[in-house]
Order: sequence, then C-alpha cells, then structure tokens
Amino acid sequence: MSTPNKDLDKIEVSLKWDPSPSGAPAHDLDIIAATYLAEAPYGSPAYLVHFDSRSPDGTITLNRDSRTGQGFGFDEVMTLELDRLSTAYTRVVVGVAIQQRDGRKTFAEIANTGVQIREGYTNLAEDDFSAVGAATAATVAEFVRGASGAWEFHDTVRGFEGDPDSFAATMGSRPPGR
Repeated sequence: MSTPNKDLDKIEVSLKWDPSPSGAPAHDLDIIAATYLAEAPYGSPAYLVHFDSRSPDGTITLNRDSRTGQGFGFDEVMTLELDRLSTAYTRVVVGVAIQQRDGRKTFAEIANTGVQIREGYTNLAEDDFSAVGAATAATVAEFVRGASGAWEFHDTVRGFEGDPDSFAATMGSRPPGR
C-alpha cells in the first residue's frame, strides 16, 4: 500500500542569539551535526560537521557561521541533504554548543537564543533553549533512517555540560531510559 507521506529530504537548521553587551566577550554559538553508522548508531560519530568543516560527500554543510550573533534573524544556518546521505548512515544528531573560551556560559546567560528546524516552508520544530538554560550545549534534533529507508525526525532538546569537544563526542549517546 502506498502512503501520501513524503520522506524528509533537505533540512535547514537555523540558530540565532543576541550579541554580548558592549565590552564583554562575544557570545559564540555553533551548530554541530554528527553522523552515525548503521553498525554503531549510538557509538562514536562517523564524522562531525561544524564551523570550518563539511561532510566528506557534501550532504551536510554549514552555510552561514556567526561568531558574535550580530545580524538580523538567524545568524548561523546548516543544511542537511538527507536524501543524498549514504545508506551506510542511519542516524544524524544535530546540536548547539556555546564556545567556552572566555569562561563558562550557559544558554540562560545569552539573550534571545533560538533554533528553528525546517524542511522547505514547513517548520518541524522551534526552541528557545529555556528548558536547558543551565546547559552549555544541547541536542536539538535527531534524524533516524527507518527500515523502509525513509528518514524520521525526532524533536529532542537535551542539555549537556562541557566544552564543544566533549559535547561533540557524547551528543549522540543514548538518552537515559532508552
């Protein structure tokens, strides 16, 4: 039997935040995507995509990177072309990490944070990080390839503590209770 539901194809993850007050160190938030192989969907990431990088096959790219949050609307944007991603990958986790070079900063300390996940003109999810205000990083989305090969979206905002490197290594870990 056929279904009118379409597979997820091209996803855009957008991030915004207000710049730091004048004279204070810049707030620098980064979108990070981690891909996982079928044989280790909760193991170490096969590869990461973040500032200064892209996926080896060009299916995940950071289109816009901001180090200050200055700009109008969403300042950092990542595109995930799930329809082109090799079948060797069955899971992609997307997160946001706050750079910690100038001392510990949490989402609660940065004004007007927001993330939006869209496919075309359809909003899949939006969040302002208020539920994870004490965290220094958070996962914001999980995409899982089902048995049919179609990608499923899981809206999963989960806070983490630590610097961007430690977050990237653990962001795809199995959540407690799963």
